[in-house]
Amino acid sequence: MEDITHPPMEQLQDLEYCIDSNPSWAETILLAFQNYILMLGTNVMIPSLIVPAMGGDNGDKARVIQTLLFVAGLNTLLQALFGTRLPAVVGGSFAYVVPIAYIVGDSSLQRITDSHERFLHTMRAIQGALIVASSIQIILGYSQVWGLLSRFFSPLGMAPVVGLVGLGLFQRGFPVLGECVEIGLPMLILVIGSSQYLKHVRLFRDLPIFERFPVLICVTIVWIYSVILTASGAYRHKPIKTQLSCRTDRANLITTAPWFKFPYPLQWGPPTFSAGHSFAMMAAVFVSMVESTGAYKAAARLAIATPPPAYVLSRGIGWQGIGVLLNGLFGTTTGATVAVENVGLLGLTRVGSRRVVQISAGFMIFFSTLGKFGAVFASIPIPIFAALYCILFGLVASVGLSFLQFTNMNSMRNLIITGLSLFLGLSIPQFFNEYWNPTRRGLVHSNAGWFNAIMNTIFSSPVTVSLAVAVFLDNTLEVEKSKKDRGMPWWVKFRTFRGDNRNEEFYTLPFNLNRFFPPT
Repeated sequence: MEDITHPPMEQLQDLEYCIDSNPSWAETILLAFQNYILMLGTNVMIPSLIVPAMGGDNGDKARVIQTLLFVAGLNTLLQALFGTRLPAVVGGSFAYVVPIAYIVGDSSLQRITDSHERFLHTMRAIQGALIVASSIQIILGYSQVWGLLSRFFSPLGMAPVVGLVGLGLFQRGFPVLGECVEIGLPMLILVIGSSQYLKHVRLFRDLPIFERFPVLICVTIVWIYSVILTASGAYRHKPIKTQLSCRTDRANLITTAPWFKFPYPLQWGPPTFSAGHSFAMMAAVFVSMVESTGAYKAAARLAIATPPPAYVLSRGIGWQGIGVLLNGLFGTTTGATVAVENVGLLGLTRVGSRRVVQISAGFMIFFSTLGKFGAVFASIPIPIFAALYCILFGLVASVGLSFLQFTNMNSMRNLIITGLSLFLGLSIPQFFNEYWNPTRRGLVHSNAGWFNAIMNTIFSSPVTVSLAVAVFLDNTLEVEKSKKDRGMPWWVKFRTFRGDNRNEEFYTLPFNLNRFFPPT
C-alpha cells in the first residue's frame, strides 16, 4: 500500500489554470475565441435541422442562428457570474428536438400553406412552450428542490451519469465525421497529434501553443483545405448530402445573413400558448437539467474546483431556467443547456479559467450582431466539429468515470450498479432512437401527441435513463452497509456550502452579493 502514488483526489492536479486563476490577456482572448469557434457546431446544427422543417428559408435560418448565439452569450455570462460560476458555456440543446418536432408536426400549423407564415406561427408556438416550460426549471432551482435531490447523488451514482454526458453523444462523433471523411479524419488526426504529441513544443516564448490552441490551429488548417477542395470542384457531381457536409459554400449563411442585426425579445411576434406543447417541452427542460448537472460536475473537476454543493447546483439550475425563458422570449427554436464540448476543452487545453468563458460570451454576443462576420465562422463544415467531438466528448466521459476512484470497485454491488446504469443508459435510448423517423416519430405512439413527446424525450436521453437507474439502485441496495463503498464520505461535506472552506473561493457571488443571497 505504501507504494501507491496516486490516491483519490477531489481536485485534479495537472491543469495549468484553475477556475479563479487567469492566463495573460493575449492568451485569454485567444482561448475565449477558441471557445466561441467550438460552440458554433451545435448552435449552427440545431437551427439548420429545425428551421427548414418549420417552413423557414435560408434567411430565416441565418437570423435564428444569430439569435441563438446572442442568447447563448447572455446565458453563458449570467451562469458564469451568478449561477454555478463554473467556466461552462451555455448553448442550444438537442434535448428539445423531440418536442419541437411534435410542435412542428401539429396539424393546425401544417394546414398553413404559406411557408413563411407557417414558420412564424411555428416559431411563436415554440416560444410559448419554452416560456411556460422554463417555469419548472426556475422553480426547481430557486426553491432548492434540485439541490435537495442532489443530496442523493454519490460518486458511484454520478460516475455513469457524468460518463454518459460524453458517451451518450457518440452519434454526433464519428458517424457525422464519416459524412465527409476526407475532411473529418485529417482533423481528428491533427488535433490528437498537436494536442498530445506536440504539446511540449514551444515555438513562442514559453507558451505551449499546440496544447493551448489545438482547435484554432487545426480548424484553420482543415478549413482552408476544405475551401481548396470546394474551389477545385472536388464535390461538383457528388450527392446532395455529401455536398452539404463537405462544401464550404452550401450553408448559404454568408449571403443571407444581414450585415448588422440586433436580436430582441418577441422579434417573431407574440408567442402562442398550448397546454400540449408546454407539457411536451417540460420533458425536454427536465432532460436538459439532468444533462447540465452532469456537465457541471465535470466542469468543476476540470476547473480544479471542488464538487459544486447542493446550493450552487440549485442556483445554477435556476439561472439556466432563466436562460430557457430568454430562449423563449427571443425565439431560438431550442432551450439552454451546458455545452459538453466546451467542458471537454477545459481538459484538452488544461485551462479552467472562468474569465476565458466570460470573454467568450462577449464574442458570442458581438459576432451575433455582426451577421456577415459571424456567418463566415458558422459556415465551417460540420464534420470538422464532429472530429473535435470525438476527442472532447470522450474526455468528459473519462472525467465521469474518474469519480469511481472514490468508490470500492471490488464490491459486487458497485460493479452491478455501474455496469447496469451504463449499459441501460446506452441501450434504452438506442432502442427508442431506432423508432425515430419522419412518419412514426418515436416508439411511444399514442393518440396524445404531447404524451408521446414526453416519453420519447425522456427515454431517448442516455443521461436521464442512467440517472434514474444509478440513483435508484444506489439509494435502495444495502445503503447503510455500503456507505463507504459508494464514496459518500468523500462527498458528504459538499452537501452544504459551508461544508468545505474551499467552496467560498470557487462559488461565492461577485459584487458582495452573498450579503443579500446567503448560501446554505
